[in-house]
Amino acid sequence: MFKRDLQVYVEKVATFYPVVVILGPRQSGKTTLAQLTFTKHKYVSLEDIETRRFAQSDPRGFLDTYHNEFGIILDEFQHVPELLSYIQTTVDAKKKLGYFILTGSENFLMNQAISQSLAGRVAITTLLPLSLAELKNNNLMPATINELYIKGFYPPIYARQVPPDIWYPDYIQTYIERDIRQLANVSDLSLFQMFMQLCAGRCGQLLNLSSLANDCGISDTTARRWITLLQASYIIFLLPPHHNNLGKRLTKSPKLYFYDIGLMRALLKIPADQLPTHHLRGNFFESFVISDLIKQYTNQGKRPSLYFWRDHTGHEVDCVVEYGNQLIPIEIKSGQTVQSDFFKGLEYYQSLADGEAPTGYIIYGGNETQKRSKGNVIAWNTIDYFLSPYM
Repeated sequence: MFKRDLQVYVEKVATFYPVVVILGPRQSGKTTLAQLTFTKHKYVSLEDIETRRFAQSDPRGFLDTYHNEFGIILDEFQHVPELLSYIQTTVDAKKKLGYFILTGSENFLMNQAISQSLAGRVAITTLLPLSLAELKNNNLMPATINELYIKGFYPPIYARQVPPDIWYPDYIQTYIERDIRQLANVSDLSLFQMFMQLCAGRCGQLLNLSSLANDCGISDTTARRWITLLQASYIIFLLPPHHNNLGKRLTKSPKLYFYDIGLMRALLKIPADQLPTHHLRGNFFESFVISDLIKQYTNQGKRPSLYFWRDHTGHEVDCVVEYGNQLIPIEIKSGQTVQSDFFKGLEYYQSLADGEAPTGYIIYGGNETQKRSKGNVIAWNTIDYFLSPYM
């Protein structure tokens, strides 16, 4: 069982709210985190069919049956969303902080349902797969970036030492056959898997729904709905473009990324020995860095303030962090040797930013951290708490 950075925040909000929700993808460690944090709570899994039927047919009787002096953990509560209104009644009557701990594997309309039913009574948190900091803190850090691409960040691979080439295909199959079948009426599951593979091949690129739809043989409307499903179940995220007063026409489309590079590799079926020279190596690295920066926010219970910047002439900065009235531009380069052209994007952006971006960074695939006049160079394996000064 691994120590998770989010635990500190979960413990804190449980002293202020009667309901704490832990959302995140399957196998990210939500159940373990809830049970380790709330050891005296009664644990109930709504994955169990009989338990689920009981909750659906007799919500009040269900909550009374599992009443506990300290509280209740309801695992995978998205299976019985109608419980939310009964939970509201219970917390208003009991007035006990940290009583209900709810975990869920997808946020498809759940955030809205939770907010409507439990407004003012709930803290919503997100647990993503392991971060770089958590790998280090649990002595799990791979020796090389290639090993990280292979293993990814899902806890079971490290806890049970399951070979990634066995674990990921099983995860993909389970995700498609269980979650996607339940979340939406997808008639052709093999076509949906092809769609996921196409997304993996476009990781780090601007989202182009028409291109995805054409290549998959589906409508634009279906492509948009499937992208929403992948977001809702924490497979992908869309990085929005940053708009400010830099006097340029800017890109309006978001960029597509995967939360887990091991899953991305498995979808593309790239052999481990081909990773060092694969044409998508830079996309892997960029997705790894940006997803880890997002985890640094979510593990503190904060919403990410991350964007990218691109103008219509092709000038681009891979990531821009908003920090008050400052902008922190970050270029992400998979190369292991710092090249002078790494700084071109930073220099151009800072020339337009009129003092709003005083410090720029290069995060690269090498192992040396350096301070240079054009920007700070950060090694890939030292970004674990990179955003701490800007949060």
